[in-house]
Amino acid sequence: MKGLISMNKKIIYFLFTILLFFIFLNSFFSFSFAWGDPEIVNKINSAFENIKNWLLKIATPAAAVAVGTGVFMKKFSFGDEEKIRTGKKLIKGSLFSYAFILAIDLILSAIKSLIS
Repeated sequence: MKGLISMNKKIIYFLFTILLFFIFLNSFFSFSFAWGDPEIVNKINSAFENIKNWLLKIATPAAAVAVGTGVFMKKFSFGDEEKIRTGKKLIKGSLFSYAFILAIDLILSAIKSLIS
């Protein structure tokens, strides 16, 4: 009985090794004969590029509106300290966010130039 269990384990290990070998062999040949990126990768890259461009186009007017709102909030606060403080926070936050978006774009462009 004990010899039968040992033999079954050996057969399972052998079949598992053969299966792994064929998986490795299949992946090796499929990647070695491929020319360039697959079509789905190109589509995903172009989609992310479009999203990035769209976000950059939206970020500039959004930051301008936020800064303008903060300036008007400070200007028309009529001495109310809470509105002045809120206007300053709005201006600082929007400028920081816009600078962060531009910095991320710069970093991604640098990485892209290093890769290609």
